[in-house]
Amino acid sequence: MIELPEAAVLAKQINETVAGRKINKVVAAQNPHKFTWYYGDPKKYDGLLAGKVINTAVSCGGYVEIKAGDAVILFNDGASIRYYEKGERLPTKHQLWVELDDGSSLVSTVHMYGGIWAFPEGTFDNKYFRIAKEKPSPLTAAFDKAYYNSLFSENAGKLSLKAFLATEQRIPGLGNGVLQDILFNARMHPKKKVNTLSEKDKEILFDSLKLTLTEMVAGGGRDTETDLYGRQGGYKTILSRNTVNKPCPVCGAIIKKEAYLGGSIYYCPKCQTMEK
Repeated sequence: MIELPEAAVLAKQINETVAGRKINKVVAAQNPHKFTWYYGDPKKYDGLLAGKVINTAVSCGGYVEIKAGDAVILFNDGASIRYYEKGERLPTKHQLWVELDDGSSLVSTVHMYGGIWAFPEGTFDNKYFRIAKEKPSPLTAAFDKAYYNSLFSENAGKLSLKAFLATEQRIPGLGNGVLQDILFNARMHPKKKVNTLSEKDKEILFDSLKLTLTEMVAGGGRDTETDLYGRQGGYKTILSRNTVNKPCPVCGAIIKKEAYLGGSIYYCPKCQTMEK
């Protein structure tokens, strides 16, 4: 899934690889996928995008936004984005194929669910995308302690840390995947209630949030995800499907996986007790 670190890495790689290239043709929805979301009729994407030049790509939260002339291509969630050089074999099944003027391609396939939207700039009125563009990213100086502390509203006190950090778009792009290492580095359990945090705890969590996300981006994304070239991310996750039932790197206890709030949580039973 594209979360904040992967979106930042993909946008950077797209700028380095295809910025300035003209779009030759676009094929969308060639292989139907029940949980792929499009903007309007995907068969019209070619008419919207063909002939336009890719200007730049930016990330906002867990979205990757590619600007091409007066149009936008937008990806999120489980929409993978892969770059193929001219002559490379393309996947036989895909939800979007963008052929460029040098014969290279951007191809997107959706795993589980995801959005692949193409639209004239300024016409896509999506609440979650709008929030992602409006709120400051933890990767920027605008996400400072004052802004972070403003997230602790009265209603937030009853929430668990997982619910507080990874739901309701409080921090766009911070999902269940990146959440795990943020809480491990803060030595806090995902089920710990926000209203049990001391002021010192809040500072520790803030520092962990900023540092962990920065390290994930610097590493090229998490090792549970792939980048624009299909390579595994270079950031080695501490808590993920790759490490469950393995020893904690700090204390040696066995890392646990548990179902919680519609997804999975991973934690070290010694480093992340509810009392910590």
